[in-house]
Amino acid sequence: MAAQAPLLEMEGISKRFPGVVALDNVSLTVGVGEIVALIGENGAGKSTLMKILGGAISRDSGTVKINGQPAEINSPREASALGIEFIHQELSVLDNLDVAANIFLRREPTTGGVLKLIDRKRIHRESDEILRKLGLGISSRTLLGQLSLAQQQLVEIARALSAGARIIIMDEPTSSLTLTETRRLLELTKELKAENVSIIYISHRMHEVEEIADRAVVLRDGRNAGEIEGSEITHERMVRMMVGRDLKDFFKGAAGSAERAKRDVAFEVRRLRTLRYPSHRISFNVAKGEVLGFAGLVGAGRSEVARALFGVEEALETDVALDGKDLRINDAHDAITNGIYLIPEDRRQSGLIVDFNVRENISLPNLESYSSAKIINFTKETNAARQAIKAINIKTPTPEIRAANLSGGNQQKVVLARWLTFAPRVLIFDEPTRGIDVGAKAEIYQLIRKLASDGVSVIVISSEMEEVLGISDRIAVMHEGRLTGILQREQFSEEAVMRLATGTEG
Repeated sequence: MAAQAPLLEMEGISKRFPGVVALDNVSLTVGVGEIVALIGENGAGKSTLMKILGGAISRDSGTVKINGQPAEINSPREASALGIEFIHQELSVLDNLDVAANIFLRREPTTGGVLKLIDRKRIHRESDEILRKLGLGISSRTLLGQLSLAQQQLVEIARALSAGARIIIMDEPTSSLTLTETRRLLELTKELKAENVSIIYISHRMHEVEEIADRAVVLRDGRNAGEIEGSEITHERMVRMMVGRDLKDFFKGAAGSAERAKRDVAFEVRRLRTLRYPSHRISFNVAKGEVLGFAGLVGAGRSEVARALFGVEEALETDVALDGKDLRINDAHDAITNGIYLIPEDRRQSGLIVDFNVRENISLPNLESYSSAKIINFTKETNAARQAIKAINIKTPTPEIRAANLSGGNQQKVVLARWLTFAPRVLIFDEPTRGIDVGAKAEIYQLIRKLASDGVSVIVISSEMEEVLGISDRIAVMHEGRLTGILQREQFSEEAVMRLATGTEG
């Protein structure tokens, strides 16, 4: 492979957004059948560089070559024509169409001569073959809306494969996948490599990069920070190159059950039944100043619990009490009124209005406090946004930057800043660091521990084992809608969590 000319060469790529230098003279090469990990903190420029390669945005300067030939890529269609396919972290599937229609979207084979009728038999036959290769046990006739988030992610991968891609860009492809699905995807990347498909792999899960990457290219603050080859790709070296600081103390501050036992129960949930698992009732409590982790495999019902408690999804039955007072939560307004807030898993779809700026997103749920006679006081609103930006270190030059232009980690902080302008009593985080780099994770963990130390009852739903073990004072584990056990800190281990998460014990 070393003797071959690179399949992809990106040289001197620069890109500016209003107030932000996203890329400054960045270069990247990828060989035929090579897996190159592109790593760096959120805001380092990874997604911008890949959007340029995928034709979603234009570069300000620099060159792109495919097989040594200059390439102008002005749209995703032109990228696809060159054999470049982008699997986005934020899904771009259409849930009102079936799986096959999504896989062949915009390149449907036709039959019937001049009539150009879509050849549905061929679409379903070829789609079913790709789905079997991915190990996804569903029919290509299944509507996307009936699939889990993890299954929809695999359909995106199937779409790229069906297009005959030579270069596949995978942006956090395992962030919504179960352990089994993740293992299959990693094996699949190795199979694609053996077939001379090149992969650019963006992930904040360092162990995945260690396992599959031939080379890791590191970006920091929009510039090349170096490369790591083969066996030299280690977690410690990647982190050091990405952030330039020691991150050993990620999880300082977890209290443990001995200290927690001295605290008063603040938030109590009894006999909660959700729409997804109507036959199962779960009960738990959270002390003031406690971080209660929720673990479980994808589909265990954890997010449904969070949405029911916040009132955005109907609870078939529940009793909720806060500081000894019974509450009735029929909708999100009831939850907010009582100081219960949710930071959702899908921040772009459910947590932010990405076309609004940072100031507008922060003030949105609390406009009354910035208004007089129904007229918003812009100065008051801006000052509050600036205070929130400073308090939790949101990386934006001004509150007027569109939320869509921020990195994933900073978007997550905007959602958190919104609720911190209130006085939260219960804060529910659903996958708080999904798709966020190691540096931003450390900051989110510090914010969670700060909230707990201020007396907030915190619930953290996480699919990352290291995270839920590290941040929690206790861990509640779910399996198929049941609460199978609650672990005290002295009982924590990966094995103990997985036994409960798989229903082996309970």
